[in-house]
Amino acid sequence: MSIVNEADASDWAELINAGMEHAVPAMHGLGIRVLEARPGYAVTTVPLAGNVNHLGSMYAGALFGVAELLGGALFFPSFDAAQFYPTVKDLQIRYRRPATTDVRARAELDAPTIARMQHEAGTAGKAEFVIDAVLTDTSGEVVATTRGTYQIRTSATQTGAMRAVGAQGLHRLGYTKGEQ
Repeated sequence: MSIVNEADASDWAELINAGMEHAVPAMHGLGIRVLEARPGYAVTTVPLAGNVNHLGSMYAGALFGVAELLGGALFFPSFDAAQFYPTVKDLQIRYRRPATTDVRARAELDAPTIARMQHEAGTAGKAEFVIDAVLTDTSGEVVATTRGTYQIRTSATQTGAMRAVGAQGLHRLGYTKGEQ
């Protein structure tokens, strides 16, 4: 089901960041970026600069966004973006302490969960998955935790911008349609 599982984590991060600039410009504008993405593992980041609230700490929406992007970052290395797309169904965040530095968010999915998702998406046209994420500041202190429910759906209804992410990824990684 995956297009290119062999691509390294920095290739996937670069691809996802380029696609998000067009697919979700608001998130890109907050400076939210994928640092690492590989099957079953993703790390995203958001800078404090430009995201400071009225109290001098990080804006809550930026923290939410850096966690929400993990669902897509986990999706792309394991699924064919020409056939499927990810969407968030629910995301709950628990703010633990004010973030006064840049923040990283991290999440993982195990191989059996990815295999289940691939099977369900391939047979039923959709699959649901849950991600528990941890958001930390630059000293490693937990500033927030999230629990997100995401869904992978067939691409019949996906937007042109998300289709472009998949097509752009194939082209940039040197694959043609017949090699998927």
